[in-house]
Amino acid sequence: MADAYIFDAVRTPRGKGKKDGSLHETTALSLATQVLEALRDRNGLDTSKVDDVVLGCVSPVGEQGSDIARTAVLTADYAESVAGVQINRFCASGLEAVNMAAAKVASGEAGLAIGGGVESMSRVPMGSDGGAWPTDPSSAFKTYFAPQGVSADLIATLYGFSRDDVDAYAVESQKRAAAAWADNRFKKSVIPVKDQLGLTLLDHDETVRGSTTMQTLASLNPSFTGMGEMAFDAVVTQRYPQVERVNHVHHAGNSSGIVDGAAGVLIGTKEMGEALGLKARARIKGAASIGSEPSIMLTGPALVSEKLLKKLGMEVKDIDLYELNEAFASVVLRMMQALDIPHDKMNVNGGAIAMGHPLGATGAMILGTVLDELERSDKETALITLCVGAGMGTATVIERV
Repeated sequence: MADAYIFDAVRTPRGKGKKDGSLHETTALSLATQVLEALRDRNGLDTSKVDDVVLGCVSPVGEQGSDIARTAVLTADYAESVAGVQINRFCASGLEAVNMAAAKVASGEAGLAIGGGVESMSRVPMGSDGGAWPTDPSSAFKTYFAPQGVSADLIATLYGFSRDDVDAYAVESQKRAAAAWADNRFKKSVIPVKDQLGLTLLDHDETVRGSTTMQTLASLNPSFTGMGEMAFDAVVTQRYPQVERVNHVHHAGNSSGIVDGAAGVLIGTKEMGEALGLKARARIKGAASIGSEPSIMLTGPALVSEKLLKKLGMEVKDIDLYELNEAFASVVLRMMQALDIPHDKMNVNGGAIAMGHPLGATGAMILGTVLDELERSDKETALITLCVGAGMGTATVIERV
């Protein structure tokens, strides 16, 4: 098996995923195309050497359906020989796409590949693709289905995180993201999104609110109380009878934002990099996925991290930086609690609570973010992971070279 090296990682800024968001008039295809163009142009890439492009997309319907990866390859004017495939592992799709691209390189199937993702949540709303899991009784009843927000509140209740705990985490995420932007920590990876005339539409993450305080968050009502009272509190307490009552603590301010965006990671063999004059920035040391209990749903990151570290012969303390998607504050608090990870190693530049979570792209985005931070802070290893719908987790460990 060959080593898979990362040569570059780029992402768009995240635009507010509503009709008044700066990227609402930009299609998912355009977002993905601009990422591929940036990878080509930044690296003087002979695109005929790229064997495949793997893009995550969680709602692959309408204008972002029909294998958007191959369509983006064509609109970005890559060589006709470059293949493209769209994949879906819910929120981990972008990281899974990177892992698949890396696996193609490691196996010898590809000498050079791109993994990434795209989601235009303002134009193709979350859930547009439907699905049997929440709607077919044969799966919903069997798995004690509940919406993710209720699952996040269940985690907070089960593991003892109060409203103050999740709000304090959210405030810190906002402060870290604002400080990172002020310090230009994202400038290496973020490319501006432009319109058809070449005018910049957005060059920064649109939802960062560095002025957020505990007081401003205290004014927000819990978002998932109604869902819980309607039916789903009763469902999850059947699955977890030790919980007398679900404490609903999550709201828009301590949960991931709905946004638009895209990302791409250029991966290849050492030999291909040398032939094309590409400098390796990191090596993908290993990756793993795991299934976890589907009703609580969001506890997979700790489990998959343990699985991957064991496979690599590593321990929690061997990782310099952790990057976990902030789907909800309790998800991150639980992983830090379960693996005894100090907060100064986790999401050091903020996360999706501040910057948003473009579902299919986030995994690739946060890999690029932590790679930049490894270089900036002169550290060696990072673990990237995400919780996943239906109870799963995906993780990747990278090391600088």
